[in-house]
Amino acid sequence: MNQNCIVVTGASRGIGAAIAHQLATGGYYVACLSRSGSAPKREDASKEVTSRWIPVKADVTDATSLREAFETIIGKGFRITGLVNNAGVHLEGSSAEISADHWREVLDTNATSVLTTCQVAYPALLASGGGLIINIGSFFDKMGVKRNLAYCASKAAVGAITRCLAVEWASKGIRVIDVAPGYIQTDLNVEALTTGPLRAYLEKRIPSGTPGTADDVASLVTTLYNDGGRFLTGETIYIDGAQGIAH
Repeated sequence: MNQNCIVVTGASRGIGAAIAHQLATGGYYVACLSRSGSAPKREDASKEVTSRWIPVKADVTDATSLREAFETIIGKGFRITGLVNNAGVHLEGSSAEISADHWREVLDTNATSVLTTCQVAYPALLASGGGLIINIGSFFDKMGVKRNLAYCASKAAVGAITRCLAVEWASKGIRVIDVAPGYIQTDLNVEALTTGPLRAYLEKRIPSGTPGTADDVASLVTTLYNDGGRFLTGETIYIDGAQGIAH
């Protein structure tokens, strides 16, 4: 087949599913990695879009699982030209009481897996003559948030990984960008973001008064693949409705 393909981790639901949907709508083949190996859950996906999805089972915290997933994709005749590191976990807890297991789970899933997946993808991207890696971070990387010490640290690490890889791999034709969302409404958090105290808080803190959507993030990611420009790399692009800079 020898078709170009973009790998998206955590693609079965939420932001990952939206990214897989918009990339495929734009004509890209998308390898959709998830622990379940299921196709993205998008009721609005057309047959043409779903025909461009390659669901693959993978655990991003397991290097062996990732290598097997990439071998599967390449074995199907696809040439990997892009990677979106979207898989992640959000755990909260008092900073005075979070356990080592809590810390490791968040850092392993949100940060270590980003590096590992980039390392696994590196030979494939070299073989394709370069490509674009987009890491999904968070605007929490620059904020002090109660009960979110591990999560904030993990997303700050994503920004650092992005910068270092961008500098080291630029000569290989590989660009690396950190897309850092603010509060984004998905099927996983819709109740929390539309009712109760968090909704009231966001109405005051986000200048537009409403959170973003998974499709907002997906549109930015797709734009970067369509016309990101060869000279844009190593940057963190915040997509938070200006919440992070509002005072």
